[in-house]
Amino acid sequence: MDNKKILIIEDEIKISRFLQLELEHEGYIVNTEQDGRLGLEKALQKDYDLILLDVMLPSLNGMEILRRLRTTSQVPVIMLTAKDEVMDKVMGLDIGADDYITKPFAIEELLARIRVIFKHSRIPATEPNIIQIDKLVLDIDKYSLTYDKDPIDLTKKEFDLLKYLMLNKGIVLTRDNILEKVWGYDYVGDTNVVDVYIRYLRSKIDDKYNKKFIHTIRGVGYQLKDE
Repeated sequence: MDNKKILIIEDEIKISRFLQLELEHEGYIVNTEQDGRLGLEKALQKDYDLILLDVMLPSLNGMEILRRLRTTSQVPVIMLTAKDEVMDKVMGLDIGADDYITKPFAIEELLARIRVIFKHSRIPATEPNIIQIDKLVLDIDKYSLTYDKDPIDLTKKEFDLLKYLMLNKGIVLTRDNILEKVWGYDYVGDTNVVDVYIRYLRSKIDDKYNKKFIHTIRGVGYQLKDE
């Protein structure tokens, strides 16, 4: 695993220590921090491969840490929380979390999700850095999207979804395909989350520029094509 470095930002010392021991046993290099503000500083100062981020933290909550972190870094983040409300999950994913796990959880599940994130974070050498369809240009290195040179602001999940659609231009993708490849794990819940993010993309691209890129294939899924 190339000595992957993981930062745990968790104020419950017993949980933090337990996670540290389990992850170190798996061969990861692990640092911990109990304070939100200090955790953000540590996350910004060091080159981590993954951050496990609790939502409820002293001095600065996890959502705000993630919001600030995403202005300069795309390091994978798994949110840890005792809450199990849909809006909390949507907020975390919208801000830029890669995954979301609710306490209490089995360590085996967390380890599996970490492995999936590291697997999906390895970009194949054959993948292009810039994908262009008509006037729509996605720059993977710069994490940016433009239409006819007009910048379009996307959340991380919107960017990942559009990237998957553009890489598979002309191919009909099922909701299950999209959940597996974009969300990075077997999503537990309504696959309606894909429809929600498709609507987000359409409002920012298709509707705004009066250009239909994303097509619904009734009963199957979605297809991106240039017409």
